[in-house]
Amino acid sequence: MKIASWNVNSVRTRIDNILEWIKKETPDILCLQEIKVVTDGFPREPFEDLGYNLIINGQKSYNGVATLSKFLIEESITRIPNFDDDQARYIETVHSVNSKIIRISNIYLPNGNPCPGDKFDYKLNWMKALKEHLISLNIKDESFILLGDFNVIPENIDAYDADKWLNDALFNIETRKEFREIISLGLNDMYRSYNPLAKDFTFWDYQRGAWQKNEGIRIDHILASPIAADQITNVIIDKEERDKNKPSDHVPIIAEIDI
Repeated sequence: MKIASWNVNSVRTRIDNILEWIKKETPDILCLQEIKVVTDGFPREPFEDLGYNLIINGQKSYNGVATLSKFLIEESITRIPNFDDDQARYIETVHSVNSKIIRISNIYLPNGNPCPGDKFDYKLNWMKALKEHLISLNIKDESFILLGDFNVIPENIDAYDADKWLNDALFNIETRKEFREIISLGLNDMYRSYNPLAKDFTFWDYQRGAWQKNEGIRIDHILASPIAADQITNVIIDKEERDKNKPSDHVPIIAEIDI
Protein backbone atom coordinates (compact mmCIF):
# COMPACT_ATOMS: atom_id res chain seq x y z
CA MET A 1 0.00 0.00 0.00
CA LYS A 2 0.98 3.66 -0.36
CA ILE A 3 0.65 6.56 2.04
CA ALA A 4 1.40 9.99 0.57
CA SER A 5 1.67 13.60 1.69
CA TRP A 6 1.30 16.68 -0.52
CA ASN A 7 1.03 20.39 0.15
CA VAL A 8 -1.16 21.28 -2.81
CA ASN A 9 -1.28 25.07 -2.27
CA SER A 10 -5.05 25.33 -2.93
CA VAL A 11 -7.10 22.23 -3.65
CA ARG A 12 -9.41 24.12 -6.01
CA THR A 13 -6.56 25.55 -8.09
CA ARG A 14 -4.75 22.19 -8.36
CA ILE A 15 -7.70 19.79 -8.44
CA ASP A 16 -7.03 18.58 -11.99
CA ASN A 17 -3.38 17.88 -11.15
CA ILE A 18 -4.36 16.16 -7.89
CA LEU A 19 -6.94 13.89 -9.50
CA GLU A 20 -4.60 13.02 -12.37
CA TRP A 21 -1.87 12.17 -9.87
CA ILE A 22 -4.21 10.04 -7.74
CA LYS A 23 -5.29 8.03 -10.79
CA LYS A 24 -1.63 7.46 -11.69
CA GLU A 25 -0.25 6.64 -8.23
CA THR A 26 -3.41 5.23 -6.53
CA PRO A 27 -2.39 6.08 -2.95
CA ASP A 28 -4.33 4.22 -0.28
CA ILE A 29 -4.07 7.17 2.11
CA LEU A 30 -3.37 10.72 0.93
CA CYS A 31 -2.73 13.62 3.29
CA LEU A 32 -3.10 17.09 1.80
CA GLN A 33 -1.96 20.39 3.29
CA GLU A 34 -2.70 24.03 2.53
CA ILE A 35 -6.05 23.21 0.95
CA LYS A 36 -7.11 26.87 1.41
CA VAL A 37 -10.84 26.21 1.64
CA VAL A 38 -13.39 25.95 4.44
CA THR A 39 -14.39 22.46 5.50
CA ASP A 40 -17.82 22.59 3.84
CA GLY A 41 -16.32 24.04 0.67
CA PHE A 42 -13.93 21.15 0.04
CA PRO A 43 -14.70 19.45 -3.31
CA ARG A 44 -15.52 16.06 -1.81
CA GLU A 45 -17.38 14.38 -4.68
CA PRO A 46 -14.52 13.70 -7.13
CA PHE A 47 -12.48 12.12 -4.35
CA GLU A 48 -15.39 10.10 -2.96
CA ASP A 49 -16.07 8.87 -6.51
CA LEU A 50 -12.52 7.42 -6.44
CA GLY A 51 -13.36 5.48 -3.27
CA TYR A 52 -11.94 7.70 -0.55
CA ASN A 53 -13.28 8.43 2.90
CA LEU A 54 -12.51 12.04 3.85
CA ILE A 55 -11.70 13.97 7.00
CA ILE A 56 -11.39 17.71 6.35
CA ASN A 57 -10.13 20.50 8.58
CA GLY A 58 -10.50 23.63 6.48
CA GLN A 59 -10.08 27.37 6.79
CA LYS A 60 -11.00 30.20 4.46
CA SER A 61 -8.17 31.23 2.10
CA TYR A 62 -5.37 29.91 4.32
CA ASN A 63 -3.98 26.71 5.80
CA GLY A 64 -6.25 23.65 5.96
CA VAL A 65 -5.55 19.92 5.90
CA ALA A 66 -7.41 16.92 4.50
CA THR A 67 -6.92 13.17 4.92
CA LEU A 68 -8.26 10.80 2.27
CA SER A 69 -8.35 7.06 2.96
CA LYS A 70 -9.46 3.95 1.09
CA PHE A 71 -9.84 2.30 4.51
CA LEU A 72 -12.31 2.65 7.33
CA ILE A 73 -11.41 5.63 9.51
CA GLU A 74 -12.09 4.46 13.05
CA GLU A 75 -11.29 7.73 14.87
CA SER A 76 -10.36 11.31 14.03
CA ILE A 77 -9.49 14.59 15.73
CA THR A 78 -8.87 17.94 14.05
CA ARG A 79 -6.74 19.82 16.54
CA ILE A 80 -3.88 19.11 18.92
CA PRO A 81 -5.46 18.37 22.30
CA ASN A 82 -4.89 20.94 25.07
CA PHE A 83 -3.64 23.55 22.61
CA ASP A 84 -5.68 26.64 21.82
CA ASP A 85 -5.32 27.09 18.06
CA ASP A 86 -7.69 28.86 15.67
CA GLN A 87 -5.77 27.76 12.57
CA ALA A 88 -6.58 24.57 10.63
CA ARG A 89 -3.30 22.68 10.72
CA TYR A 90 -3.89 19.20 12.16
CA ILE A 91 -5.78 15.98 11.51
CA GLU A 92 -5.15 12.73 13.36
CA THR A 93 -6.85 9.59 12.08
CA VAL A 94 -6.90 5.91 12.97
CA HIS A 95 -7.30 3.54 10.01
CA SER A 96 -8.28 -0.12 9.98
CA VAL A 97 -5.96 -1.83 7.45
CA ASN A 98 -6.20 -5.59 6.91
CA SER A 99 -7.32 -6.13 10.53
CA LYS A 100 -4.46 -3.94 11.77
CA ILE A 101 -4.56 -0.37 13.03
CA ILE A 102 -2.42 2.52 11.79
CA ARG A 103 -2.51 6.02 13.30
CA ILE A 104 -1.62 8.99 11.09
CA SER A 105 -1.09 12.63 12.04
CA ASN A 106 -1.32 14.97 9.05
CA ILE A 107 0.24 18.36 9.85
CA TYR A 108 0.78 21.75 8.30
CA LEU A 109 3.29 23.19 10.73
CA PRO A 110 3.48 27.00 10.93
CA ASN A 111 6.06 28.77 8.77
CA GLY A 112 7.22 31.04 11.58
CA ASN A 113 8.56 33.99 9.62
CA PRO A 114 9.49 36.69 10.34
CA CYS A 115 11.94 35.37 12.89
CA PRO A 116 12.12 36.45 15.67
CA GLY A 117 8.57 37.60 16.27
CA ASP A 118 5.06 36.48 17.25
CA LYS A 119 4.77 34.10 14.29
CA PHE A 120 8.01 32.38 15.25
CA ASP A 121 6.86 32.05 18.86
CA TYR A 122 3.62 30.48 17.58
CA LYS A 123 5.63 27.99 15.52
CA LEU A 124 7.72 26.91 18.52
CA ASN A 125 4.67 26.66 20.77
CA TRP A 126 2.89 24.57 18.12
CA MET A 127 5.84 22.18 17.97
CA LYS A 128 5.99 21.90 21.76
CA ALA A 129 2.25 21.15 21.91
CA LEU A 130 2.64 18.50 19.21
CA LYS A 131 5.51 16.91 21.13
CA GLU A 132 3.48 16.78 24.35
CA HIS A 133 0.57 15.16 22.51
CA LEU A 134 2.83 12.54 20.93
CA ILE A 135 4.22 11.71 24.37
CA SER A 136 0.67 11.09 25.56
CA LEU A 137 0.03 8.70 22.66
CA ASN A 138 2.93 6.38 23.55
CA ILE A 139 3.72 6.12 19.84
CA LYS A 140 6.48 3.52 20.24
CA ASP A 141 3.84 0.88 20.90
CA GLU A 142 1.78 1.36 17.73
CA SER A 143 2.07 1.77 13.99
CA PHE A 144 2.21 5.56 13.85
CA ILE A 145 3.13 7.97 11.04
CA LEU A 146 3.57 11.73 11.39
CA LEU A 147 3.69 13.39 7.99
CA GLY A 148 3.04 16.61 6.14
CA ASP A 149 4.57 20.02 5.54
CA PHE A 150 6.77 20.62 8.59
CA ASN A 151 8.30 23.89 7.40
CA VAL A 152 11.53 22.54 8.88
CA ILE A 153 14.86 22.10 7.06
CA PRO A 154 16.48 19.45 9.28
CA GLU A 155 20.13 19.61 8.13
CA ASN A 156 22.48 21.41 5.73
CA ILE A 157 22.00 18.67 3.14
CA ASP A 158 18.29 19.49 2.99
CA ALA A 159 18.82 22.92 1.37
CA TYR A 160 20.46 23.90 -1.90
CA ASP A 161 22.51 26.47 0.05
CA ALA A 162 22.09 26.17 3.81
CA ASP A 163 23.94 29.43 4.50
CA LYS A 164 21.13 31.37 2.83
CA TRP A 165 18.62 29.96 5.33
CA LEU A 166 20.50 30.59 8.58
CA ASN A 167 18.23 33.47 9.67
CA ASP A 168 15.01 31.88 8.43
CA ALA A 169 12.44 30.27 10.75
CA LEU A 170 12.63 27.05 8.72
CA PHE A 171 16.31 26.56 9.57
CA ASN A 172 16.62 28.46 12.83
CA ILE A 173 18.53 26.52 15.49
CA GLU A 174 15.52 26.59 17.84
CA THR A 175 13.29 25.13 15.11
CA ARG A 176 15.74 22.33 14.44
CA LYS A 177 16.08 21.66 18.17
CA GLU A 178 12.32 21.20 18.52
CA PHE A 179 12.29 18.97 15.43
CA ARG A 180 15.06 16.80 16.91
CA GLU A 181 13.15 16.52 20.16
CA ILE A 182 10.11 15.24 18.24
CA ILE A 183 12.34 12.74 16.42
CA SER A 184 13.84 11.65 19.75
CA LEU A 185 10.43 10.40 20.92
CA GLY A 186 11.16 7.33 18.80
CA LEU A 187 10.44 8.47 15.26
CA ASN A 188 12.46 7.87 12.10
CA ASP A 189 12.88 10.32 9.19
CA MET A 190 11.97 7.73 6.60
CA TYR A 191 13.16 9.54 3.49
CA ARG A 192 16.57 10.06 5.05
CA SER A 193 16.61 6.42 6.21
CA TYR A 194 16.36 5.24 2.60
CA ASN A 195 18.36 8.08 1.08
CA PRO A 196 21.08 8.96 3.63
CA LEU A 197 23.25 11.04 1.28
CA ALA A 198 20.71 12.34 -1.25
CA LYS A 199 20.46 16.11 -1.67
CA ASP A 200 16.80 16.02 -2.65
CA PHE A 201 14.07 18.58 -2.12
CA THR A 202 10.27 18.79 -1.81
CA PHE A 203 9.76 22.55 -2.27
CA TRP A 204 10.91 25.07 -4.87
CA ASP A 205 9.80 28.70 -4.69
CA TYR A 206 7.87 30.18 -7.63
CA GLN A 207 10.32 33.11 -7.72
CA ARG A 208 13.79 33.54 -9.23
CA GLY A 209 13.65 30.39 -11.35
CA ALA A 210 14.15 28.20 -8.27
CA TRP A 211 12.74 25.07 -9.92
CA GLN A 212 14.79 25.48 -13.08
CA LYS A 213 17.96 26.02 -10.99
CA ASN A 214 17.04 23.23 -8.54
CA GLU A 215 17.25 25.72 -5.67
CA GLY A 216 14.98 23.77 -3.35
CA ILE A 217 14.59 22.65 0.25
CA ARG A 218 13.32 19.46 1.90
CA ILE A 219 10.55 20.46 4.30
CA ASP A 220 7.89 17.78 3.69
CA HIS A 221 8.59 14.73 5.81
CA ILE A 222 7.34 11.27 6.73
CA LEU A 223 8.28 10.26 10.28
CA ALA A 224 7.46 6.79 11.54
CA SER A 225 7.41 4.92 14.84
CA PRO A 226 9.59 1.78 15.04
CA ILE A 227 6.64 -0.49 14.21
CA ALA A 228 5.64 1.63 11.21
CA ALA A 229 9.27 2.03 10.11
CA ASP A 230 9.58 -1.76 9.91
CA GLN A 231 6.52 -1.82 7.64
CA ILE A 232 7.79 0.90 5.28
CA THR A 233 9.77 -0.49 2.35
CA ASN A 234 10.66 2.72 0.49
CA VAL A 235 10.04 6.48 0.40
CA ILE A 236 9.93 8.46 -2.86
CA ILE A 237 9.78 12.17 -3.70
CA ASP A 238 7.75 12.64 -6.89
CA LYS A 239 9.58 15.62 -8.39
CA GLU A 240 7.83 15.30 -11.76
CA GLU A 241 4.78 17.07 -10.37
CA ARG A 242 6.73 20.33 -10.01
CA ASP A 243 7.16 20.42 -13.78
CA LYS A 244 3.43 20.24 -14.54
CA ASN A 245 1.22 23.11 -15.70
CA LYS A 246 0.05 25.26 -12.72
CA PRO A 247 1.97 23.16 -10.17
CA SER A 248 2.07 23.49 -6.43
CA ASP A 249 5.40 24.72 -5.12
CA HIS A 250 5.60 21.41 -3.18
CA VAL A 251 5.66 17.87 -4.59
CA PRO A 252 4.25 14.63 -3.17
CA ILE A 253 6.28 12.38 -0.91
CA ILE A 254 5.20 8.71 -0.85
CA ALA A 255 5.82 5.87 1.59
CA GLU A 256 5.44 2.33 0.30
CA ILE A 257 4.24 0.05 3.10
CA ASP A 258 3.92 -3.69 3.52
CA ILE A 259 1.10 -4.48 5.96
